[in-house]
Amino acid sequence: MTAIPPRDGEDLEAARRLFAGPVTFLKSAPGLQHLPPPDAPEVAFAGRSNVGKSSLLNALANRTGLARTSNTPGRTQELNFFDVGEPLRLRLVDMPGYGFAKAPPAVVRQWRFLINDYLRGRQALKRALVLIDARHGVKDVDRDILDMLDKAAVGYRLVLTKADKIKASELAAVTQGTADEARRRPAAHPEIIATSSEGGLGIPELRAAVLDAIG
Repeated sequence: MTAIPPRDGEDLEAARRLFAGPVTFLKSAPGLQHLPPPDAPEVAFAGRSNVGKSSLLNALANRTGLARTSNTPGRTQELNFFDVGEPLRLRLVDMPGYGFAKAPPAVVRQWRFLINDYLRGRQALKRALVLIDARHGVKDVDRDILDMLDKAAVGYRLVLTKADKIKASELAAVTQGTADEARRRPAAHPEIIATSSEGGLGIPELRAAVLDAIG
């Protein structure tokens, strides 16, 4: 199985209800000392710059301005935390984008240390969702973050973004290639979720995957 199979209707509805409720920005953390208390399970979103991470988070929460979007690669330079549910059920964590070319090397190193330290030391982190641009598939810069997750023993899923931007035959091929990559990795979930922030493809399944991650 390469793509995610049909979900149970009850799972999809429970996830829909969760994200139809309160989803609010909590804080930005430029360093580990600024992290919120680990009092809720966390699901982190990672992806290279301009993969559509902010747009996907907005679609996930069915809101237009929850996460900031930008055409400038590397705008997200901190860990951004969002509370989901009332009472609090979980936190979404928007991680700094990687793979951008225009940031100073010192800034790139700082971001890499922040990501690595968060992944290795955050007990509240239950799963990471690594976003892959469906138009390009898994690149070496993505493999760097996958290596980091594997070494940190953090379970993760690969999520294709912008799936509406390519033909169905191309999407099938990149889904298969991404699944092949996942099968080679010890911490990766084998099933791939293809999404479109604009068209809504895969958003209900992604919500259900987030809910699954916290048990």
